[in-house]
Amino acid sequence: MDAVVLALCSAALFGGMTVALRPALARGDDPLAGALLTVVPATTVALVAATIVGDWRLDGLWPFALAGVLGPGISQILFTLAVRDAGPARASATAGMAPLFAVTFAVALLDEPLALGLGVGALLVVGGGVLLASESDRPGHVKPIGLVFALTGALVFALRDTFVRWLALDTDVPPQLAVTATLAAGAATILIAAIATRRPLAVRSAGAFLPAGVMFGLSYVALYEAFYRGRVSVVNPLVATESLWGLGLSAVFLHRIEGVGRRLVAGALLVVAGGVLIGLSR
Repeated sequence: MDAVVLALCSAALFGGMTVALRPALARGDDPLAGALLTVVPATTVALVAATIVGDWRLDGLWPFALAGVLGPGISQILFTLAVRDAGPARASATAGMAPLFAVTFAVALLDEPLALGLGVGALLVVGGGVLLASESDRPGHVKPIGLVFALTGALVFALRDTFVRWLALDTDVPPQLAVTATLAAGAATILIAAIATRRPLAVRSAGAFLPAGVMFGLSYVALYEAFYRGRVSVVNPLVATESLWGLGLSAVFLHRIEGVGRRLVAGALLVVAGGVLIGLSR
């Protein structure tokens, strides 16, 4: 039950982060800078949590840093691009397809059991994806490439989640310290990418990304606590309900921009229903 509650908390916080990114990116900052300015305060949140717990067992920490290269290193860059090019509602809905990838990885790589519900859940997820991709009345600012970024980010999310769950099966590293290493490595990955591509890093915009960063950090802390307590095939589908949080919060706070219509809602509901069914079938 703890894993379920923590996974849902992580989903709500991630959905909030997605919506908070939109006005911050509207300032015109480079997406790489936005991703970095989101992950740095998130790392600070995780470090505070690790300090409160006070368990500094560093042996075996490096694999969690390696996981951070995937997410939030690569994944947050992709997701920030997705929010910029497709908006938070559609980026969240598309990213909700992560359970399909995660459970596939869990079955293939972690020997988690295969159940009949996986096929039905997969069909629902794919059906929701088709609805999202075929949306004809999307606002003018929504670019198809944004959906591609979100889908690729979901794939990286799933791979990272499977890796973290595999690490959590046999480790003495506390989750708070593990997530700090992951976020710090993610920030370093984004910074290296920004320097390598000579992107401008506008530190003056840090305040605009701070709310998203704090929610992102809390989401990651809850996520790792959930993975330490439950299987990928249970946690990941529940975390995927962030699609509904992102959609709902977008409808409330960004309804004039996002244009949340019936097809978008139907697609998001199918994606989440498929993810939950996949989880329940485990």
